[in-house]
Amino acid sequence: MRIIVDAFGGDNAPSEIIKGSAAASKEFNVDITLVGNEDIIRKVCKDEGIDSDQFTIVHADSVIDMNEAGTEIMKSRADSSMAIGFKLLAKGEGDGFVTAGNSGAVCVGATLMIKRIKGITRPGFAPIIPGMNGNFMLLDSGANVQCRPEMLRQFGLMGFVYMKNVMGFENPRVGLANVGVEEHKGTEIHQEAYKLLSESPINFIGNVEGRDIPDNVCDVLVCDGFTGNLILKTYEGVAMSLLKKIKGIFYKNLKNKLAALVLKKDVTQMKAQFNYKDHGGAPILGVKKPVFKAHGNADAATFKSAIRLAIQYIDRDVIGEISSALASLKTKDNEND
Repeated sequence: MRIIVDAFGGDNAPSEIIKGSAAASKEFNVDITLVGNEDIIRKVCKDEGIDSDQFTIVHADSVIDMNEAGTEIMKSRADSSMAIGFKLLAKGEGDGFVTAGNSGAVCVGATLMIKRIKGITRPGFAPIIPGMNGNFMLLDSGANVQCRPEMLRQFGLMGFVYMKNVMGFENPRVGLANVGVEEHKGTEIHQEAYKLLSESPINFIGNVEGRDIPDNVCDVLVCDGFTGNLILKTYEGVAMSLLKKIKGIFYKNLKNKLAALVLKKDVTQMKAQFNYKDHGGAPILGVKKPVFKAHGNADAATFKSAIRLAIQYIDRDVIGEISSALASLKTKDNEND
């Protein structure tokens, strides 16, 4: 198996990306192609004590910046490390592609260069989010600001397949983000999506209100990208604020510091539960080949986790499973016509 890596995507590139790739190559016995400025890649390898000969290195002249418009990957940044990585994947010179770079560019490149699975209207960005009692998938979390009901049904179907095949959930529960749990709540789009999801061959549990999201009432939370991105950023912000508040309480005075020593093990376990590094990448679900977006500030451990998820995605033929599920859905729709 060969994984193509954008060595210059992300805030900590290229050193952390290269270190994570080297660790993944060793631990998972996978071949890695690094894409980026070859001279800099070899220098980083030398400085970090990494054998650069373990990688295939493909030179790229530029990098698409995190603040550039995603569409530039098809224009001024067609020679970037991300664009060339997508081209290699499209030509079959790798089994999957992992980048920590510009999210918009990842979505544009995956959609226009790798293309969609037959029957998928729009691919979705699908991160794994920690909850109080495990993890859940948030789909879509930013790729599609506006969605039609059939797109939300497809997100539910793809999320169900991924959580079952990659994350190991026996019968993933799929919920629809809404302003109330009743079937009639929300806009016409939400009401129609509810109906379509109910008729789909998945474990649809109905609408999910915002306050219930952290309690793992579902394993896949379906929403449009605008709503999903708001949920994601609010979730992250609240979690960071609470952890800072707890830290402030523990450091308030000597008595609290002593209490912190008593609770240190439990607090450490709680922080580990919400550690995104264990799920360092999110798939772009709905495209013909495996594409994973790692966290923009990924360190070596996080990026290694993203590569691990990509390998599992390939090994368990998630794309084939999604295609089969879509075919089954189409057959059922035809029977109901």
